[in-house]
Amino acid sequence: MNTLGNRLRVTVFGQSHAPCIGCVVEGLPAGFAPDMDRVEAFLARRAPGQNAWSTPRREDDRPEILSGLVEGRTCGAPVAMAIRSSDQHSRDYSGLKRTPRPSHADYTAMIKYGNDYDIRGGGQFSGRLTAPLCFAGALALQLLEERGVAVAAHIDRIASVSDTPPDFARLGREDLAALLEKRFPVFSDEAGAAMRQAIEAARMDRDSVGGVIRCFAAGLPAGVGEPMFGGVENRLAAALFGIPAVRGVSFGAGFAAAGMRGSEHNDPFAIEDGRVVACTNHAGGVLGGITTGMPLVVNVAVKPTASIAREQQTVDLETKTNTTLVVHGRHDPCIAPRAVPVVEAVTALTLLDMLLEESNTTI
Repeated sequence: MNTLGNRLRVTVFGQSHAPCIGCVVEGLPAGFAPDMDRVEAFLARRAPGQNAWSTPRREDDRPEILSGLVEGRTCGAPVAMAIRSSDQHSRDYSGLKRTPRPSHADYTAMIKYGNDYDIRGGGQFSGRLTAPLCFAGALALQLLEERGVAVAAHIDRIASVSDTPPDFARLGREDLAALLEKRFPVFSDEAGAAMRQAIEAARMDRDSVGGVIRCFAAGLPAGVGEPMFGGVENRLAAALFGIPAVRGVSFGAGFAAAGMRGSEHNDPFAIEDGRVVACTNHAGGVLGGITTGMPLVVNVAVKPTASIAREQQTVDLETKTNTTLVVHGRHDPCIAPRAVPVVEAVTALTLLDMLLEESNTTI
């Protein structure tokens, strides 16, 4: 089940240490001329080895277009892309089939696939597979932009450090454009500095920390989505949980709504410049599974990196005894910063897919 979407379909292929990884994108309109410099810049935001808060491992992440583009324009055929692998240290993963890493998919993959499972770098469960998602998402972002929809995310929290939240009801495309200009996407640079200190403290302690990414979409028309199981929240949550390390998805005020009264959580309606708006946006731009026209707000919780340098308890699957292991290799002390463009990509792909399904959409 490596395919996302209905009208716009993205199928991801490969394993972490395979010769290449990639994706096939179906449903793109013919005649679309993607800006490949912007695509590569978007992929670079996810790539490791670029700053002090990520793994030193280097990945080029340069997309090789195999089909679907003729003279730089889509021709109606599926767009196929590959990223060649490099800087692999497969020896770091020898022996893990026998002693599965805590909080990784090693054990469940062995139960499902047996010894045929490719464990190198996490195989098909690796965060490396988010690079093709970012390629497809970069295309979707450009198509959404043509239709007046902007998508961007910020790091809302890392460890116990929180960013300053914006006004969900007044967030505009200009605010999102400013976020995209930042190397470390936060609204409060002071909070961002404290977050980086928390990451470094975990790294020095041979440990890791998690975080929360909040993604916004501005410019969506009202009326997109279906009730019950076809709602915007349903579709986005299912897609976002496909990102490795995601442990929770909520919308608007999220779980904080459970501690609010109705008078606090309800979003009063008003007429502004001839259109219906909400004075607040605790709902996150969705009511009954259908967009309201207010900014979409989705919160994504990311767990601490499972690969840490501390000794951890595990089991020996051959001898059926308890044992310990130390995970070797090069790993991020916090996944959240590099996951920001991945969340943006998956959000953009899902929203564009839903817009393409809407026969009565105006954009």
